[in-house]
Amino acid sequence: MPDVTLTTLNKLKRNGEKIVCLTAYDATFAHMECQAGVEVILIGDSLGMVLQGHDSTLPVTIDDMAYHTQCVKRGNQGALIMADLSFMTYATLEQALANSARLMQAGAHMVKIEGGSWLAESVTTLVRNGIPVCVHLGLTPQTVNVLGGYKVQGREEAQAKALLADCKALEAAGASMLVLECVPSSLAAEITRSVGIPVIGIGAGSETDGQVLVVHDMLGLSLSGRMPRFVKNFMTGQPDIQSAVRAYVEAVKAVEFPAAEHEF
Repeated sequence: MPDVTLTTLNKLKRNGEKIVCLTAYDATFAHMECQAGVEVILIGDSLGMVLQGHDSTLPVTIDDMAYHTQCVKRGNQGALIMADLSFMTYATLEQALANSARLMQAGAHMVKIEGGSWLAESVTTLVRNGIPVCVHLGLTPQTVNVLGGYKVQGREEAQAKALLADCKALEAAGASMLVLECVPSSLAAEITRSVGIPVIGIGAGSETDGQVLVVHDMLGLSLSGRMPRFVKNFMTGQPDIQSAVRAYVEAVKAVEFPAAEHEF
């Protein structure tokens, strides 16, 4: 496929065509996902759980993220590569700039950070220095200890209004994309309509501009044997992994995934 850029993603949003995002952590999966039509590959700090066996994303280092970004870059064939800044690697502007530079030099086209409107200065500074930024809101795994666990965010009116305000402020600061995790579908739909940048959902309903899943989850692989409500096992009925990834791409594009049972 032609190289996917921010221009591509903005055009997809304007045209109402869903954006397909999936995690990858190595060259083989990156290559396979590109062949299946995945438009955005996320090197997520979720690797701490699905690859390293930790019970959260917190132990993941910037060295881990840079290494896996390099691996994905080698297998990529045109997808936009987005890499997470891991826990406490962007607490100051200096850290955000230095660590984002590492990921961009490793092969990322965009970095992803977790938080709300307090990140506005960091977003502006990164963009000014040539680093596109995606901001992850809602359930933010790096702050799971503050949130008191993996819980749906934005169910109360005040919390929903604050989340919407955060999204607008981050767009104004220069964010190129948003990820909403585990928020009520109605709120995610309102946010998607209220901002001009692409909004990618995970556990945020079908009305966002696109969807993302952890590749291990969508293949039915879990160390714990439990899957979040928003996950569907796309290996079911498929002869191989390539076919399962292609089924995921087709289901997102056709707005068949997520279905009602995957929403909050």
